Amino acid sequence: MDSFTEEVIRIIRSIPEGKVMTYGQISTAAGRVRGARQVSRILHSMSQKHELPWHRVISADGKLKIQDQETRNEQLERLHEEGLEVQNGRVNLEEYRYEPR
Repeated sequence: MDSFTEEVIRIIRSIPEGKVMTYGQISTAAGRVRGARQVSRILHSMSQKHELPWHRVISADGKLKIQDQETRNEQLERLHEEGLEVQNGRVNLEEYRYEPR
């Protein structure tokens, strides 16, 4: 596993309950400004193996972008359970974005 992948996994694990981060935000924090798609692939392929809180990762506009309806509903349910409000498929990033130090 390369260092970028390890850092992405570490960052995703650090997202606290009730907060979200964007793919691009994670990529930038891991050292690649233009690596949002790579973060998506890492999340898709390694969430289960590394028990990542995948539901806390959303798009830059705050939208839930998962196409599969069952998985999208699971993401929505998990976010609601953590106290996040999702309106029209969108999370208010001003309120719920996590900014790691």
